[in-house]
Amino acid sequence: MLLKEYRICMPLTVEEYRIGQLYMISKHSHEQSDRGEGVEVVQNEPYDDPVHGCGQFTEKRVYLNSKLPSWARAVVPKIFYVTEKAWNYYPYTITEYTCSFLPKFSIHIETKYEDNKGSNDHIFDCETKDQEREVCFVDIAYDEIPERYYKESEDPRQFRSEKTSRGLLQEGWRDTQEPIMCSYKLVTVKFEVWGLQTRVEQFVHKVVRDVLLLGHRQAFAWVDEWIDMTLDDVREYEKQMHEKTNIKVCHDQQEHSTNSPSLDEIEIHAKAST
Repeated sequence: MLLKEYRICMPLTVEEYRIGQLYMISKHSHEQSDRGEGVEVVQNEPYDDPVHGCGQFTEKRVYLNSKLPSWARAVVPKIFYVTEKAWNYYPYTITEYTCSFLPKFSIHIETKYEDNKGSNDHIFDCETKDQEREVCFVDIAYDEIPERYYKESEDPRQFRSEKTSRGLLQEGWRDTQEPIMCSYKLVTVKFEVWGLQTRVEQFVHKVVRDVLLLGHRQAFAWVDEWIDMTLDDVREYEKQMHEKTNIKVCHDQQEHSTNSPSLDEIEIHAKAST
């Protein structure tokens, strides 16, 4: 098990980010869904928890075979998906990722949001207790992003919001920016397979960090698209994007499955590869 705490600051308030996050996830999922890969929304409905109160539960299937490293593709069948389950009790959320093909693999993420610059060192004290964890600050403006994801229009150093006048973030912006909030994410990655555990857990954390960096850059770069939305507005947008994305992903999955080997063949291939 590898545990890390990520802190991602944004030039927004916690209330603003609530809308921006939902907008970004929906738009990003739709943009990334192509050739049978992407995010299929299985469930998205209100959820009532006795401890955390009213929230929203979502279940998604994330198809991403081509995004795996070559050594992972060698043992993973072409038709497979990761299940994402999320419980959103904003400003507190829980997200879990599992894969039926890899029963010993899981990612658990707890997120808390506060209006500060990442200065709360005790925000997860109750959750971690005596567990050691590495704290990683993610800078949306100056951390290096994989070249294939870079867009000048989504670069916080180049982007300035017309509606909020925020942007063109300069070196050291976290110390001077107002407003500012922080997304604290406690990420636990487990891959309990002897000989591969360390390598896989480190790789997954690198992917998680890249995803967090890209997503938060986009949430800010698209601020003029969502800043005037209400929660009802963004939920309606979310619903529309989910429907479009599901049609896109499921149609391509159907086409792919008609030209793909049977489940028995996949199982035989997987066992042989392993």
